[in-house]
Amino acid sequence: MHQIGVVGLSYRHAGVDQVARFAVPRTEVPARLPALRTLLKAAEILYVGTCNRVEVVYATDDGTAAGDSREDVFRILTGRDPQPGEAARILRAWTGEAAVEHLLLLACGLDSAQLGEHEIAAQLRGAWEDSRAARTCGPLLDRLMGEALGMARRVRRLSAGVRSPSLGDLAADRVLQHLGGRPGRVALLGVSPMTRRCAAVLHEARIPLLIVNRTLQAAEELARSVSGEALALERFRAQPPLLGALVLAAGGGEPVLDAQVLGQLRTAAAPAPLVIDFGVPPNVDPAAAQRAGVARVGMNDLIEAAQGRRLAELVRLAPVRAAIDERLTRLRCELATRAIGPRLADLRGAFEQIAAEEVARALRQELRTLDDQQRGQLERLASTVAHRLAHLPLAGLRAAAVHGPDALEAFFEAAKTGRARTD
Repeated sequence: MHQIGVVGLSYRHAGVDQVARFAVPRTEVPARLPALRTLLKAAEILYVGTCNRVEVVYATDDGTAAGDSREDVFRILTGRDPQPGEAARILRAWTGEAAVEHLLLLACGLDSAQLGEHEIAAQLRGAWEDSRAARTCGPLLDRLMGEALGMARRVRRLSAGVRSPSLGDLAADRVLQHLGGRPGRVALLGVSPMTRRCAAVLHEARIPLLIVNRTLQAAEELARSVSGEALALERFRAQPPLLGALVLAAGGGEPVLDAQVLGQLRTAAAPAPLVIDFGVPPNVDPAAAQRAGVARVGMNDLIEAAQGRRLAELVRLAPVRAAIDERLTRLRCELATRAIGPRLADLRGAFEQIAAEEVARALRQELRTLDDQQRGQLERLASTVAHRLAHLPLAGLRAAAVHGPDALEAFFEAAKTGRARTD
């Protein structure tokens, strides 16, 4: 675990505007990952970007412990050098077991603005797929992401069919409150886990849906699943339809709707449509929405609403936290043993070699009169004894590995000292 590091920021200690400064548009991620890996001097790297967090996950390239890479990540994602102390103030860093624990908590929704939400697992899977497509994910991060997503599936089973509300659910609730039972079509701009969840809730409420996307094919796929209509983004901009509400979660670094389009949406509808913006950076500029007379609910508003339910969700998800602790303990032992596998094999081989050399010497000298059957029996006995004698130091080696590379090296140093005294 000591090779794993995570650097990033989220709604927990930064505003959405600050998160947006570090965000990489989804379409640019695969192309930028190899450069990020090179600049961080990492063997493997993965970028996670959601509506309320940006995180870079990496593994070192030489087996050494991951260090604090906040200044490097700051420089890479913002394109400028941080001021003294700026990177440490804005970004958070986890290394080793703390990094693995953080990713397990994240996958299970325990670090989300809305505790226990399931959409984060889909977003992590998307980040993993981007990294694998860019060939920047290797055996360590593959294993880690597999564990994280496997833990997320286990959480769903532990939840016994109880689905925690996500920010998508909260957005759908705000839309339904705004409509107040009035007829009205709702447009969802962008095909993301959040808009998919929001569409599912609104479809159950029998709200007519319009799915808008840059790529029409992706919009049509989601529209079929919720009995809605599909429309390309360019056509939507050219002829804004009559809407009761608009939910946006599109990628990219610039607003996707300008003041003119917002004004047309406002003019066409009475009352004005509600705009819910999941974009980071915003898909709708707040000042433009205000000038157009359109009410906009941004990520900060949704996160604030989610915090009111946090305590009740923490109590309900206590078994999930316990399951993560259990899995973390097992993973710690497993990964530590795997990392020192070659050294374990070398130590076992050294015991067997010593035993074989001593038997060969005895058979040449004091035991040279033994016949072939007796010689074979003695050689098998020596091998069995060597295995048994190796068990105790091997067990100690596994135990030391769990506590990190420093403890492991101390074990080997003690072993060398003991052997030198024996010699």
